Parts: sequence; C-alpha cells; structure tokens
Amino acid sequence: MDHDQGCGRSGRPGRARHSGGVNCRHDQKNRVLRPPVSAPTEPGLLGPPVTLFAHALRLHQQDPDGVLPHDGQPYPDEDRHRARARTRPSRSDRRLDGADVAIILDRHFSQPDAPASELAEAFHDSDVPIHRNEHISAAALRADRQRVRQTGRWLVRHSVDRSAATVGLALLATDWAEDDIPLIQTIGLLSDHFGPLAADALQRRRGGDEALLWLAARVSGWGRVYVVEALCRHGLSGSRPWLLRNACDGDVLNGYFAGRVATAAHLHEAITSTEVDDDLIDHTGRLLKTMAHCGGMGMTLEHYPPAPIVLAAHAAHLARQAPTVNRYVDAAVIANHLTVKPSYQCGCTAEERDRIVQQYLAVLEQPAWRHEVRAGLDPASDFFAWFASDMAARLHLGAFADVTGGDDC
Repeated sequence: MDHDQGCGRSGRPGRARHSGGVNCRHDQKNRVLRPPVSAPTEPGLLGPPVTLFAHALRLHQQDPDGVLPHDGQPYPDEDRHRARARTRPSRSDRRLDGADVAIILDRHFSQPDAPASELAEAFHDSDVPIHRNEHISAAALRADRQRVRQTGRWLVRHSVDRSAATVGLALLATDWAEDDIPLIQTIGLLSDHFGPLAADALQRRRGGDEALLWLAARVSGWGRVYVVEALCRHGLSGSRPWLLRNACDGDVLNGYFAGRVATAAHLHEAITSTEVDDDLIDHTGRLLKTMAHCGGMGMTLEHYPPAPIVLAAHAAHLARQAPTVNRYVDAAVIANHLTVKPSYQCGCTAEERDRIVQQYLAVLEQPAWRHEVRAGLDPASDFFAWFASDMAARLHLGAFADVTGGDDC
C-alpha cells in the first residue's frame, strides 16, 4: 500500500468559526495510511448514480492532504435523502433505533445465497443510526463473519444511498480485519455523516491509530470531533505530537474535545518541558482560548486542574515568540476571559489569575506586538470593530487606544 505524509449528527447544534483566527495548515510530520487511489469510472450525465464511496474518493484525489470542501456535502443522494426524511415518521422510543435494520439484516443473512446487492434499497424506509447501534451489531454477530464482511464491503463501496452505505460501515465496525482500513478511511472522509462509525471501526483494528491520525488531519466540523475523541481514547503513543499541535482547527466545535486533548495528551507536561516549539505554543493558545469559552460543550478551565500551570507557561513562552495577529488575538481572548470571570472559573486562585493576566498584558503592550496587530487587522472589518470596542477597551490595550479613546502610553 502506498503511504503519504499526514498534514497538519443527527440532532446536533450548528457550526461556526471563531472570529479573528486563521486556520493553520496541518503539518507534514506523521506518516499515515492512505486510501486507495483507483476510482471507479466517472458516470456520464445519463449514466448510473454516483456512489458515496466514489464521491468521497474523487474529492479526496483533488486535494489528497486537505479537508474535503464543505465536508463533502452535498452528497450524491441529497435530494432523495431530503425527500425521505420528510416522510419518515419519528420514533417515540429511541431504544428501538436500529431494530428495523436488524430485522432486515437477519432476514438477509438467513438466506445463504442472497447477494449483498439485494440490500442496496432495503433500508429506504429505515432511520439508520450513524453511531454504533446494539441492534445492528447483534445482527452482525449472529451471522457468519466472512459474509458480514463481504456484505459490509459491498455496501460501503457500491451504495448510492447513504442509509445502505451506513449499514455497510456498521457491519465493518463489528469486525477487525486490517484489509478494510483503506475502505473505511475513504468513506470516513464524508465525516459529518460517516465519521462516528468510521472512527469506531478504525480504533478496533491493528494500525487503527495511524489510520485515525490520517483521517483526523483531513476532516473538520463534527467529523473532527468524532475522530479526535477516538484518538484521545486510542493510539496516543503515535498521535500525541499531532494532538498537541494540530487538533484544534478554529471551529467552535473544537470545544467538545479541547479539554480531552489537553488531558489525554498531557499538555501540562509538554508545555513545561525543555523541548517546546512554536507549533506547540500556538496550539496551546488555541486550546486555552477554546476551553475558556466551551461551557456546556466540554471541559472548561474551571475543571482543568493544571490550568494555572499551563496558562503561566503559555504566557511565558509567548513573550519569546515573534508577534503575529493570531498570537495577539488568542492571548487577548484568554486575558479577557481571566479578567471578566471569577478566578475559580478560570481554574486559578485570585493571585494566580492576576499574575497571569499581567504576563499576557506585558506581551501585548510591547511595541512590536502593538504594531503587528494594527498592521495585520483590517480596520474596516467587523472583527476589528468588535475586538476594539470589546476586549481592547476592557483590557486597555494600547494598540487600540485611538479607537477606544484610551491613553496610548
């Protein structure tokens, strides 16, 4: 198999980007598995529908090291999927989710000669769960393992309907064959829908840590949440450097896993060690900024015991870095949170909190940093207006004194 170098939802809230940040490209340090590069022939205008797998593979080949545009949406079955969702009745007892799918699978596997293609439209009226489901898993375990694998493979590779492809991936998620890793990675690139089962399937397999790392560097939004959470549970020996430098990409949904990354990857040990690089410092700033504002999503600074150690270390390292707009904004957001919140909500004592705020402000008031942020931000932008009137005014930042009316001293 070829290798390359890695870079770098049902019922879920919407997604947005943090203001003012510029998403960093993934680094090129981790060698990871790559999906197959042979795509089915592109159908003609009047040809057969495009499969979900071919759709994911075609988009991936356009930018092998990047995230699929719009997470691969719209999918080829978008119109049919929307029409079906409008007519499908809602289920009152969620414990029965997947039970109708299991019945269809039991019936299919009870017929020794029934081909997998017979299931291509079998789930048309089923509400197929996108997460691991006990009913579907039980149906897979009741059947012959080899046949379950063959059926799962066929459905993932050939389905033009996301429900059928999801069932196929759910079948593969009950197995552990390493040969299926490239198939799972490829469909997992459509991570908004297939991310949970792809992450579940990969972490069961030998080599799954590298496969998860490959996928994590190429997904965003909800898909990134699913895959990064799986990395935090599995395979930290190989993924810790990536988690410490690349897990947060600036999406507000990072709030679901920022605290898990900080804890699982032992951020406090990394940021206080003698081997600290700019990527680690910058990502630590993104983690701290995210944890300052992710209440209701994930772990906040209040519930992160090493918070004062990591905050102080980040501020100290920041003073030795070259000024950039992103570093300035991240530090100001963190300092602002420490200023407006009670010290216990920052995970600090009052004395620790005040000392760390002064560390950050000492950096932000350096002439080079003040010049960099004013030169790098567009004064006509909405972000500039908000930042100047809100955080800069509250923190009395000299770089914005002419806007806020403060003293530029």
